[in-house]
Amino acid sequence: MAATASPHSRLDPAFEGAGEPQESPRGWGVVFAAAVGVAVGMSPMPFYTIGMFAPELAREFGWSFAALMAGVAVQSFVVMLISPFAGIAADKWGARRVGLISLLMFGVVFGAFALTNGSLPLFYAHWVALAVLGSGTLSLTWSRVVSGWFDRNRGLALGLAATGTGVTGFLIKPFTAWLITEHGWRVAYAAIGLLPILIGLPVVALLFRERRRAPAALAQGAVEEPGMRFRDALRDRKFWIIAIAFVLIAYALTSPTPNMENILKTFHFDLATIAGITSSFGLAVIAGRIVGGWLLDRIWAPACACAFLVLPAIACWALARPSISTHEALASVIALGLAAGLEFDLLAFLVARYFGQRHYASIYGSFYTAVAIGGGAGPVIFGRAFDLTGGYSQVLMSGVVAIVLGGGLLLLLGPYRHFAKETT
Repeated sequence: MAATASPHSRLDPAFEGAGEPQESPRGWGVVFAAAVGVAVGMSPMPFYTIGMFAPELAREFGWSFAALMAGVAVQSFVVMLISPFAGIAADKWGARRVGLISLLMFGVVFGAFALTNGSLPLFYAHWVALAVLGSGTLSLTWSRVVSGWFDRNRGLALGLAATGTGVTGFLIKPFTAWLITEHGWRVAYAAIGLLPILIGLPVVALLFRERRRAPAALAQGAVEEPGMRFRDALRDRKFWIIAIAFVLIAYALTSPTPNMENILKTFHFDLATIAGITSSFGLAVIAGRIVGGWLLDRIWAPACACAFLVLPAIACWALARPSISTHEALASVIALGLAAGLEFDLLAFLVARYFGQRHYASIYGSFYTAVAIGGGAGPVIFGRAFDLTGGYSQVLMSGVVAIVLGGGLLLLLGPYRHFAKETT
């Protein structure tokens, strides 16, 4: 049978690298573009800036902090619903196209928070729009393309691409504080909304390229990327093992983060000490992404994950004790940051190794729902525990249990799968 033409033209500038080895230097440019896309996307920017904007909005409109933080919960809930569809869109129309459109829309909608008029329902509707239109900037878009360029160094490449969240976490708070102090919160919202448009769009348009199949493969009739179809993955035992494991892991790793300042307050640290301790989290996330990604290339991923997850288990146990020293608190925050840095790299790596590239984004998007369930419910559970008990000891120990169970489930995955290209 005659070879089927690729659905993407060989002249399409969005598809490059045909015939090049997967470890091509061009792939590292794709990694850089992905890191920029992640950095100015929906995963880090609303999460790391809401704490800076909340006091200003509360002062302006008389809203409670609980009402303001509910916006983040609304976003998480919508992301849980929409992320599988974002993955399907990336598989169908191309991750680059989805990423570019979503960066533009995310920037516009984020900047439009400057028009907030005091209506809470409209404020929450704005968060819904942010989640829907910005879902294409989540890691499922970027990791799909990065995975296609690498095999032997896939873990390191995914880790470097994901460092964007840590860079944003380290830089965006002081930048936002300066904007608010000098120009007010409305200008700050508008200025930050320009970052995805002025920085993300040009870099992604220039460097982010999906790797097309080589002409030789097309001549042999290869018509599909290797891997499982989405519907087959949903019936696969390994899919549900990973999904359940990541609900537990996301719960344990995400829950302490927004509560960390209050956790440390229960040990009677002063505000300056707390600020110094928590500032280490963003840098630890960056280190966790790079080191964890490098290790994933060399150690069976479930075993690597279990070794890494020992760190946050010890950290939660230490923070659950009646007292803790400054150095122990700092070590605990760093341990949580290192593990949080590995979380999405690990998920992206597991999807590529156990399900392949064919419907990568669709499958990854479904797992993002599992992460949203654990990560969205966890902070609320931790906050409720504090309201009821005045502390976090018991709920932190639930994090230890969740980490142990989640890591143990991953050990049931077995060896990696190997996929061959389908032919006509």
